[in-house]
Amino acid sequence: MKQLLYMIPLFVILGSCKKYLDSPQPELQVDQSVAITNAGSAASAVNGMFNTLATDGYYGSNFPALSYLSGGDIQWTGSQSDPSEITKHLTSATNGYVNTAWTTIYKTISSANYIITDVPKVNDPLFTTAAKNQYLGEAYFVRALAYFDLGRGWGGVQLILTPTITPTDNTNIKRSTLAATYAQVLSDLNTAETLVPTALNRNRITQKTVWALKARLYLYTQQWALAEQYATKVISDTQDYALVNPYSAFFANSAVSTSESVFELAYTVSNTNGHSNWWLPPVLGGRREWAPSDPLVALLNNAAVGGNRSALIGQTAAPGNLWYGKLYYRTPVGTDPAYVIRIAELYFIRSEARAQQGNITDALADLNAVRARAGIAPAVASSLSDILLALENERKVEFPFETDRWFNLVRTDRAQAVLSLPDKHLYLFPIPYSQTLVDPNLAGANTNPGY
Repeated sequence: MKQLLYMIPLFVILGSCKKYLDSPQPELQVDQSVAITNAGSAASAVNGMFNTLATDGYYGSNFPALSYLSGGDIQWTGSQSDPSEITKHLTSATNGYVNTAWTTIYKTISSANYIITDVPKVNDPLFTTAAKNQYLGEAYFVRALAYFDLGRGWGGVQLILTPTITPTDNTNIKRSTLAATYAQVLSDLNTAETLVPTALNRNRITQKTVWALKARLYLYTQQWALAEQYATKVISDTQDYALVNPYSAFFANSAVSTSESVFELAYTVSNTNGHSNWWLPPVLGGRREWAPSDPLVALLNNAAVGGNRSALIGQTAAPGNLWYGKLYYRTPVGTDPAYVIRIAELYFIRSEARAQQGNITDALADLNAVRARAGIAPAVASSLSDILLALENERKVEFPFETDRWFNLVRTDRAQAVLSLPDKHLYLFPIPYSQTLVDPNLAGANTNPGY
């Protein structure tokens, strides 16, 4: 995972897309020579936004790693102190992983802000209304996803909704509450829903991508009826979305964009995903600096629990006999997708929402649809507490290497009990120390408590 070797200001803005991503120093202002002025530069800006979303600092590896390294099922086998801190729940405000994730998410927001502000101004006969709407809708969605991830990771954050054109723009902005942060997420999703296309695209944003993230947001905000409603909107499209069988079919044999994926980020040999490097053992070209814990290995290999999800892990030959994760494996080509939303999650969302509304029968049906795909027997539950625990346990073996376990335990206030945490202040990541040095609105009493 790439470590930042310099202190980076909080707000950075997209210049030219590939140049922006490769720049060795952060951009402080929009480069007017690469501003959005026509259809081509608008397309480049949107591609740049998705590249930032997919980069190592965000969904390429760093942000998911914060979740699964915190979730108790992944062990750190390397020598770096930053991931070791996370697995031990001793994360400091100087932790490089936390700093990289925070700054990259805000870079993504900056890219989206730039598109939202400048695309409507473009007067180009080749820039169709449909293309304009699509780009705007995608920017609103990406900004919503970024603020959702900031909210569930750090709590209420500063809401930056306009580009930083000069160094004095977007200064002295106070942190919002978590409720206000999630309200901004919903506002952006509502706008995106009216703009994005309806046609299927698993790598870009469509109406059903918006519905899927709405379902997740409503689950986090405990709006059960709405969570069920929006999950159903996606699940009901059985022509485009379905649980693939067996479980490994959505990732094995270089599969991409299967019916399992509602939203996955695509990579190519020229724009690679280096995630496999951290999971695969040296004999397979990786470093195996994190690996499934022994208890997780036992669960995945238990035919009654993991079922065919045992395909997620492999073991090297003797004398090493090392267990490793196999979800990301496409080395050296680096074309492993980053899975942002899978249809299995929509089944779990609807199951929990139905259970919370007293519909245990249909909640079980959704849970057991995912279990059936894994090749295991149906779960039996007669109470809300039974099915909530069953869902927690099922998520553990369904998404062990994705961005789910930690945030799910925090969302349900189960992290302290399950992971034996000493204090609930650990539910939030620390505000990066580099940010508290330059912004008083993130320092002192404004930082997350306990750090």
